[in-house]
Amino acid sequence: MATSSFSRGCFVFKPSAKKKKMTVGLERYFTHGSEGSESSEVRFKICLDLWNKVKMETEALQDELNRNILDSLLEFTRKCSSTRDHSDWASQMRASEIPTAALVLGVNVPDHDMTFQSLFDLLRHSVTPHVASLQAKECGALKHLMKRVLERLMGTVVAVGDEEEEELQQTDPELQKSVHCSLTALCDWYISKTKKSSCRAPGKKRSSSVVDGQHQQPPVVIIFKDLEAFNPRVLQDFILICSRYIKRLPLMFIFGIATSPSTIQHMLPNSVSSLLCIELFQSLSCTQHLTAVIDKLILTSSFPFKLSGKVMQVLVSIFLYHDFSVRNFIKGLQLALLEHFHSQPLSSLCCRKNEAQLNVQQLGPADLERIRQLPSFKRYLKEQEEQDNLMTDDAHLKDVCQKLIKDLHKYHKNYYPILRCLHCLTSSLPRYPLGKQIRELHLICLEKNVWESEDYQSAMKLLKMLAKDELISLLQTCAEVLRPVRSKKMKNALVQLEELLAKLKLLDAAAEVAPSVEENLTAPVRNLQKKTDLFQLQKMLLEMNESRRSKRMSPFEILRNEAVEFVDSLVKNHLSLPESKPLYEVCYYTSSATVRRHLNATPRTSIQAALSSPYSYIQNDSLKTEDGTVSNAAPDICIAYKLHLECGRLINLYDWLEAYSTVVSAAEGSNPDSDGFGKVDEVKHARFIRAVSELEFLGFVKATRKKTDHVARLTWGGC
Repeated sequence: MATSSFSRGCFVFKPSAKKKKMTVGLERYFTHGSEGSESSEVRFKICLDLWNKVKMETEALQDELNRNILDSLLEFTRKCSSTRDHSDWASQMRASEIPTAALVLGVNVPDHDMTFQSLFDLLRHSVTPHVASLQAKECGALKHLMKRVLERLMGTVVAVGDEEEEELQQTDPELQKSVHCSLTALCDWYISKTKKSSCRAPGKKRSSSVVDGQHQQPPVVIIFKDLEAFNPRVLQDFILICSRYIKRLPLMFIFGIATSPSTIQHMLPNSVSSLLCIELFQSLSCTQHLTAVIDKLILTSSFPFKLSGKVMQVLVSIFLYHDFSVRNFIKGLQLALLEHFHSQPLSSLCCRKNEAQLNVQQLGPADLERIRQLPSFKRYLKEQEEQDNLMTDDAHLKDVCQKLIKDLHKYHKNYYPILRCLHCLTSSLPRYPLGKQIRELHLICLEKNVWESEDYQSAMKLLKMLAKDELISLLQTCAEVLRPVRSKKMKNALVQLEELLAKLKLLDAAAEVAPSVEENLTAPVRNLQKKTDLFQLQKMLLEMNESRRSKRMSPFEILRNEAVEFVDSLVKNHLSLPESKPLYEVCYYTSSATVRRHLNATPRTSIQAALSSPYSYIQNDSLKTEDGTVSNAAPDICIAYKLHLECGRLINLYDWLEAYSTVVSAAEGSNPDSDGFGKVDEVKHARFIRAVSELEFLGFVKATRKKTDHVARLTWGGC
């Protein structure tokens, strides 16, 4: 059945055990309602490969970006556990405090789970097997917090009271006696565990957590994932209790903070915070993480799938103005990938160059006709002399398409290095005329020819005012960007750039300004330091401007202008709009409205659409009606909703019930002329009450004190 719902194809970030289920779901999404069914298997395979590549690349990038902060936390836990063995006074004083790592992760809360999971795994593998991870929603009271800590550390059932212990034994008689909820029980368990590990046979291999002497007593680490969400009173009591057992139990806390380190001061009074030895750890900002993801997945020619400027703008806007979540940004990228391969029959060509050229030869007559109908191909066709041959000869069209696909890959291979070079040159300029981040420059290049903008012209003027050392440094950075690129045009550009650098380095710094010109320029400046009126000041400034225009250019200025003009020629040759390239539609996803509709959910609009037109969701032929009407066979809540739209601010429940009963009687096939038609019985009454209750729960009506037999309508206007 045809549907536009995203949920049928969205299996993002599923556990690896369900990988087969995800693959089946994606395949089902492609085989139902997909255009160009003859190539759906090829498109599904390419889409799945790219989907897995996005997943692996982002996971590897996440580990790489978090490596420094996680290594610092591991070193902190090792250092704190070794400090307890020292006998000096300072170490003993620190040993009386609970070591606490304040981990500031930022406001991108959806991304925190991956970071904490990596930290949890690393701690258990490298430092200690005793790690417990807690969330505020499961620790509303102190007893619940204690229970979660003991259960996750000891791996057993913990009873909060005697009644709960008896209930557990009655439920499962074979269950061992549950542990009492106290830190004394945890201390006894910890001592028994450490004794067992120290009394092992000499020939038995030790685990990674007890490699050396300092790990004979591994710390007990408790991670508070979302510190701001915890009840301050519960947290204070827990810290006070733990501080009394610090001599017997090597406790260690990790606070996950989303806002600011000052949160600890706001939540904990001085009497409690003084019991903690706090060290601050700052993770990478979410914007830096996003820049790395965009650089890895979007600004590269190795990933054939591309986003148009509008789609890219939607994803970046959702990131900046909604949640700062890189994980959700990647979900949006995967959504666009899925929608592109599902809705574009020619997306089988969106792959590596060799595979794309092979797939061109496998295109059927229907796909070749779709190519002829592409707007970019029609523009290309108008410029060719062999129009008739391309419109009639399929074999010749395939050969031309292979060449166009090859040219499109070459365009991407040259586009991104020049984009990086332009960003290197302009990101250091005052006020960032073309944006501080490379994604901003990329968006400008996707929307229009960048060299036609005023910001670009002003950037070129500023580049012509750079000093020698600054210019050489920037051009060397551009050379480093171009050096690894395997492209003939980029290699030629690199040769020319290195020649310019060699000429600049050979220049004598003293020859930058001619002596005669320098005297002419400095004389008016000395006059400006004297007392003068506004007219004389304006006259002197005009004279200085004229002298600059008429002065002879120095060798450095000639070379500087030559370098800027060379960069300008590279930009005009390689940063043209993607829409100007034939067959760009096979690689670029352009439906920003679809992405916005799926990611920027509007619950009220969706609910109203479902209640007004249930056929669009249920897909039952009996629910098909004309616009503005609801079938009498529709669900009860749809009938009640449609009737309530015909009422005013206050709705009489009895009149509403009678109208509902009449519609339902017609749906049951009752004779309209019979005496019982439209009468209210117990079943209809109960169904009506349930429908009204559901509408009240959804926020469409509410009870009113003005009239007890009426309800107030809360919503107005259509969806």
